[in-house]
Amino acid sequence: MKADGRSSADAGTVQSASPAFQIIILGAGGGPNEDNVTGLLVRSTARQWTRDSVLAVDAGVHLAAIIKIFEEHLPRASLRKPTIASAAATPVNGDNLSTPTEPVRPKLCMSTGPFANLELPHATAKANATYVFRSLISTYLITHPHLDHVAGFAINTAALQQTLRRKRVAALPSTIEAIKEHIFNGIIWPNLSDEGDGAVGFVSYDRLVDGGNVALGDGEGRGYIEVCDGLAVKGWSVSHGECMRHSHHQGSYSSESTEAGYPSYYSRRSSRKDLSSGSMDSARSQSFSQNSSEKKAYDSAAYFLRDEHTGKEVLIFGDVEPDSVSLNPRTARVWQDAAAKLWAGLLTGVLIECSYDDSQPDGMLFGHLTPRHLVTELGVLAGKVRALTAPDSSPGSPRKRKRPSNGHKLPSEELLARGPPSRHHVRRRTRSSVSPSSSLRPESPRHGSSEIVLTNEDAELRSIVEEDGSNHRAPKSRHESGAIHQSPTTKPLAGLKVIIIHVKDPLRDEPSIEETILAQLQEHERESQLGCTFTVSESGTSIWL
Repeated sequence: MKADGRSSADAGTVQSASPAFQIIILGAGGGPNEDNVTGLLVRSTARQWTRDSVLAVDAGVHLAAIIKIFEEHLPRASLRKPTIASAAATPVNGDNLSTPTEPVRPKLCMSTGPFANLELPHATAKANATYVFRSLISTYLITHPHLDHVAGFAINTAALQQTLRRKRVAALPSTIEAIKEHIFNGIIWPNLSDEGDGAVGFVSYDRLVDGGNVALGDGEGRGYIEVCDGLAVKGWSVSHGECMRHSHHQGSYSSESTEAGYPSYYSRRSSRKDLSSGSMDSARSQSFSQNSSEKKAYDSAAYFLRDEHTGKEVLIFGDVEPDSVSLNPRTARVWQDAAAKLWAGLLTGVLIECSYDDSQPDGMLFGHLTPRHLVTELGVLAGKVRALTAPDSSPGSPRKRKRPSNGHKLPSEELLARGPPSRHHVRRRTRSSVSPSSSLRPESPRHGSSEIVLTNEDAELRSIVEEDGSNHRAPKSRHESGAIHQSPTTKPLAGLKVIIIHVKDPLRDEPSIEETILAQLQEHERESQLGCTFTVSESGTSIWL
């Protein structure tokens, strides 16, 4: 990864000032190479390297990648200077006589790489990697059950013998059921979970609630559930292509889905017309019929991780397709939630896939993103941020919605269905509105002029976020909270770091697919003037956010 923020301790690292998160990239690719598929480790920097302080997000590749990092950096490990004992004396046999305590023995400590400053209990790379696997990682947060996201974990469970505690698998219910039925089933792999016939008990399941469980948490952390020491999660389901057969793991067609906020040239209808194959166009047209029950959207997930020490958040996507071509467009709910967090200065970065370059046609996306579609999706986020920051501009703006009187739900059931705004502390402001005709107008490099409309729904979101503050402390100032302060000319996503994961290797000669995707993203961003920065992740490196 060639990016700003490289450090001598961890070449290839992307670093932020006073970061809340360290994210270790175990696998940055999306196949077909089996040694570089999706796998991340995340920890709160406030917790140092303590037991159960590390969260795994997907694990297509896992222990083997950790071993590889230790093999590279262990030769540069050094002995930490011994701690000098306190001069205070320890009584002996109740007398006033005393003896000083002995100095602590020097400990081998990693000096470079993603595991820098980790004290090592063993001498070899394999043994230390296994220590990280068994003792430091507490939970596996899985976005969806495709093999390139779970294969490493499944195989690695054989190394959980003689451990003291079960590993926890946290995911949306459809993913848990798929793992139970198709992996830990005694056929594909032994049932090492604690549920079902022949359960061994190495793994326990934690079923998350789509959109967050509002019965859990309080204040800024409402809806979140702790997944490791210092980190909590809230997840949203997103769509990852079509599911062609009946199974537990599928979404459903949503007749209430809306494309509000999307450029007209990326409507589902125009995307179908763009398909090069007439037969595929016909099949996709049929799939959008509400009477069709054979084709449904495959469920994946996007997770907001919250650092309990700072309140900062990072958004990590599993595989996801553009809402503009989806049977069940749901990503706009995630952007709606993210907009309030970004506006309040709490969202530090987004990790999202971009599997192909722009040469991939819409009819061959297979549930994934290209640069043109990713920038369009980010344009939806930008539109929602604009809705929160724009000055009063319309006399006919919608009225504020009131909070539920019991205080135990997100702002309204209707907004919950399409994605609630953040409940993080944000500064109260007078009610504002955005005219439906107000717009952010980036130019598409491939499709001509585009328009991201700021709808009345976005204005309602802004009003609710501004009003929703009964249980939260308002920051002393916008500067203190880190909130975005935008003028009409400010780029809406200024300062947002977008980290690209899940790049599929075409296994060809140069140019590098990563370089091609990055160049296309940067070109689209320059024309759309969003303000975010892009970095393509690289296996074996760290991201600090």
